[in-house]
Amino acid sequence: MRHVLQIQAQLFTSPVPSVDPNLIAVKLIGLCSTFANVHHAALIFNQLHSPNLFAWNAILKAFARSNNWVVTLQYFNLQLTTLTAPYPDEYTFTSVLKACAGLASIVEGSKKHCVIAKRGHESNLFVRNSLIDMYFKVGCSQIAQQLFDEMLVRDVVSFNTLLCGYCLCGYVDKASWVLDQMPEKNMVSYSTMIGGYARLGRLNDARCIFDELQERNVICWNAMVSGYAQNEKYHEAINLFRAMQQSSNVRPNDVTLVSILPACAHLGALDLGKWIDRFINRTKMDMCLFLGNALVDMYAKCGCILEAKRVFHTMKERDVISWTIIISGFAINGHATEAFGYFYEMLGHGIYPNDATFMGLLAACTHAGLVDMGLKYFSMMSEKYRITPTVEHYGCVVDLLSRAGRLTEAEDIINSMRIKPNVIVWGSLLGGCRTYKDNERGERVVQRILELDPEHSGGYSYLANIYASMGRLEDSAQCRLRMRESGVTKTPACSWIELGNTVHEFFMGDKSHPQTKKIYLMIKELGGKMKLFGYKPKTDLVIHNVDEEEKEDAMFTHSEKLAIAFGLINTSEGTTIRVVKNLRICIDCHEATKIISRIVEREIIVRDRSRFHHFKNGKCSCNDYW
Repeated sequence: MRHVLQIQAQLFTSPVPSVDPNLIAVKLIGLCSTFANVHHAALIFNQLHSPNLFAWNAILKAFARSNNWVVTLQYFNLQLTTLTAPYPDEYTFTSVLKACAGLASIVEGSKKHCVIAKRGHESNLFVRNSLIDMYFKVGCSQIAQQLFDEMLVRDVVSFNTLLCGYCLCGYVDKASWVLDQMPEKNMVSYSTMIGGYARLGRLNDARCIFDELQERNVICWNAMVSGYAQNEKYHEAINLFRAMQQSSNVRPNDVTLVSILPACAHLGALDLGKWIDRFINRTKMDMCLFLGNALVDMYAKCGCILEAKRVFHTMKERDVISWTIIISGFAINGHATEAFGYFYEMLGHGIYPNDATFMGLLAACTHAGLVDMGLKYFSMMSEKYRITPTVEHYGCVVDLLSRAGRLTEAEDIINSMRIKPNVIVWGSLLGGCRTYKDNERGERVVQRILELDPEHSGGYSYLANIYASMGRLEDSAQCRLRMRESGVTKTPACSWIELGNTVHEFFMGDKSHPQTKKIYLMIKELGGKMKLFGYKPKTDLVIHNVDEEEKEDAMFTHSEKLAIAFGLINTSEGTTIRVVKNLRICIDCHEATKIISRIVEREIIVRDRSRFHHFKNGKCSCNDYW
């Protein structure tokens, strides 16, 4: 961009008499658009005394390309009302219709359609394709189909526009019929269909199309990879990305990486995430805003907050999402002070927070036990920034108070909510009742939860545990029986660990892994050493009526312990063990992992569903507050 500015300065300070200023302006506007500097493009356009049609089209295209839909229409209206301005042509209208589609405005779209008809451009192939696209995006699929049917001449873009429109509206069966009727198909046709199926969760249909292709370009690969990732099929997304890496005729682009990085973040696939980081640097890929955000998020969710910070500071452009990601990253890694620091630094850059930013701040307060600070931020979001708290914000505040034992305040907040509390809000209070053994309040909260969700396994489990701890084993058994009779199933605990570019998955009591024998021998060895360090299994967490030895065996086969044992077997001394768990780490596993980290002299990082636990030398970064 610096070179563009130098060229502009030279041309405007020393103009060439024989060269039309419009010609220079069109080139410069195009370059500014390429570098996403549409503001400077507008400055160049506004310096023209008499912009010609090419200049008008260039500035409209620049605004439309940068998604400045409102400004695109404002400049178009200016063109229509300026007496000396040239009449629009088909290239003008393609940009204008793109803006109408971006705004999803049927009113603006219909007005512009009338102008097009009056100017005699309705039958133009490019304009007609843009009209079809616009009507689909404003929700008028019947008008779009009619415009398509009336076309005397159609090209592959016309068919692809119809295909894409039906996929966008969720009518994939109609889209499939269009695909079958197309006289000519290209990679856009197939990738559009793959994406359409994926958006509806019909991944098998999407994969059938993908597998049938003899040749695939990066767009087709991206459609399938992102389809898996968006449907939370993270293992499948990573496996397909691995296959893409082995393909000789295609290379991942920024869209591919933005799609696969969330899968790495979810599964804790740090090795693959680091490979992507190196790939970006090695290929000198432009670190666009979306890619930078995805990379920072991956590092933060893999427990590498310093790496997340490094990438964040190398980003050329940052928006509120970028700042929110780094704030939330510090929050879930237990660094509340740094999270607050980045919040005020964001404000110093003139960027205003959004609702997600405050979720990150409240999470930081929750994990650090900073109740008063959390209540301050909760008030700030509505009083200073006019952001209406959502049920998720209330859930955070209730969780904050409940963890601190301020259960009455937490319940009062729930009862004063302007929106109906959901299961998660009541569940946060229930967690406090469990921690502080407020059984009377806990039973009352469970009834509220079961009213909202009769199949909520946590409510039944809580009651069963309460009754078991009180010696009311028959009542506890009745709760379990009601769960089975109602078809209520508990989400199975699952832990992941990445090793050798493969993500290994473990469930409680899992014996399906090829290294099961070695894993259980390691568990047994660790168990003996842990007891010498004072470890006592919390067998009261096992409610089944079995003897003490069986209870101990059950505690030792929790999924995170199996994953840690696997990691210790397969990595060299001193290597950090990283485990991701889908549920909250239990008290016993938390205590056990602290002792294991001391025995093996390694750092063990466990990410549960709400935060990171960095275990080292017998201590945890959460300071036993989670």
